[in-house]
Amino acid sequence: MFAAARTFAACMTFAVAGASAQVQPPPQNVVALSASATVEVTKDVLTVAFSTSREGADAGAVQSQLKQALDAALAEAKKVAKPGQVDVQTGNFSLYPRYLPKGGLGGWQGSAELVVEGRDITGIAQLTGRISTMTIARVGFSLSREAREKVDADVVGQAIAKFRSRAESVSRQFGFGTYTIREVSVSSNEPGNVPLMRMQAARAAAADESLPVEAGKANVTATVSGSVQMSAK
Repeated sequence: MFAAARTFAACMTFAVAGASAQVQPPPQNVVALSASATVEVTKDVLTVAFSTSREGADAGAVQSQLKQALDAALAEAKKVAKPGQVDVQTGNFSLYPRYLPKGGLGGWQGSAELVVEGRDITGIAQLTGRISTMTIARVGFSLSREAREKVDADVVGQAIAKFRSRAESVSRQFGFGTYTIREVSVSSNEPGNVPLMRMQAARAAAADESLPVEAGKANVTATVSGSVQMSAK
């Protein structure tokens, strides 16, 4: 009997609380805002992809030729490799049959790739003139994580200042004296790597001839969005 009474009382309390929550008036004098800030930064990572292709009647011979070309280029690149400054890695290595128009195996064709990237732009540009067994296939610039992080705090601070200024301005325009922040979110973009520019296969005309390169700019943007409660004071 007492247990049933307690259960009934608990249900009544829950029902009253639920009804009270449902009749709460919606927030008034609330406005949603957003503000963004952008900082321009020079891209500091150069990526150069080298490639070569071979073809012939024998798959083993084609594979051996590709391996020799890749080994020679890799040995040259490793001479200037430095973690974070010049990073070297092998890329795609493929070998596939080549068929005749009327059917039947006509031979084998394959390709190999070497990718060099880093912040030593001068060193990488000079390296391109010393690799003779592969040609330049693609070139591109990007922004390193370290460079982005250096300006991230600054651009976020600018976006927050703009949000606060806009919140104050909007509150005054609506006839209110001040505001309080109800909720807010801060985000910043992650500039991705720029697609590498494809180049016609060409070897440097003279030994140690550097590749002419020019780093572009990247934009780091931060956005602050949320809502504020406007009040008289």
